[in-house]
Amino acid sequence: MLHYAVVFFVIALIAALFGFGGIAAGAAGIAKILFIVFVVMALITFLMSLMRKH
Repeated sequence: MLHYAVVFFVIALIAALFGFGGIAAGAAGIAKILFIVFVVMALITFLMSLMRKH
């Protein structure tokens, strides 16, 4: 999932470089959402591994 967030971030950078502001904003928004989902899933996985050890 982090891979897709990075891909959309790169797409946003390239689109912004060429002047496509709307596409850049959309890709950046998708990248933010994917990154947040990644962080939440990583925290849940970390907490589940801590619970399993006890």
